[in-house]
Amino acid sequence: MSQLPPLRDVIKKYGLSASKALGQNFLFDQQLLARIARVPGELVGAEVFEVGPGPGGLTRALLEAGARVTAVERDRRCIPALEELGEHFAGKLRVIEGDALEVDAPALFAGKPHVVANLPYNVGTALLIGWLSAEWAPWWQSLTLMFQKEVAERIVATAGSDAYGRLAVLAQWRSTPRIAMPVHRSAFTPPPKVMSAVVHIVPAEAPEGVKLATLEKLTAAAFGQRRKMLRQSLKPIPGAIEAMETLGIDSSRRAETVTVAEFVALARALG
Repeated sequence: MSQLPPLRDVIKKYGLSASKALGQNFLFDQQLLARIARVPGELVGAEVFEVGPGPGGLTRALLEAGARVTAVERDRRCIPALEELGEHFAGKLRVIEGDALEVDAPALFAGKPHVVANLPYNVGTALLIGWLSAEWAPWWQSLTLMFQKEVAERIVATAGSDAYGRLAVLAQWRSTPRIAMPVHRSAFTPPPKVMSAVVHIVPAEAPEGVKLATLEKLTAAAFGQRRKMLRQSLKPIPGAIEAMETLGIDSSRRAETVTVAEFVALARALG
């Protein structure tokens, strides 16, 4: 790392600036970036998939931690800076120019990589939903992702809280998410209007007899009319009212009071 120029000098050299259209916000604090790189655990020799590396701040930290990094970057302005970084870590960095929403990430790896990324805010949630909705067991070993604080709180929310909703159920029914660390808006250039947080997610064993499609249908109906009682919001789903009665779930409750485990049990009962 001592041989590398400061990240600000790299950005100046290549005339880079954060693109609002691409949802970019750059991080320069290498101590902070090193902390993020430590969240997944030991990375020596491990494969890491990074989305939106930009000029390569987090990429540096991951490489310094001993990882072999595959980075997908849509902004071609950043490619020369990343290629220069790759020269300092020969054979450890693979850069792919493209859109992470379109790249077939699982096909890039023989094993299961850790996904570590300061996600562009405009595609972060879409990427997460795609990764959580993939066939289980997933192609990734863990997810360490930067989100707006509000999104991070929705991912880890528990029943009864204002942030609890479909995203919490999707993230928690067969994986375990936690907020690993908050990140102040002042850490970014340019500073976003909102605070951020790093979320760490590890997969768990999927409950038996539960289909994702059924769970998605239930949560879409329940949270689509979250202020209505379940007997109203779930009425269009055949068998849902009877299943609630069998499971002892009071149909006068509202969606935000129903735990992840109860949604899972209801989805299992519906087959």
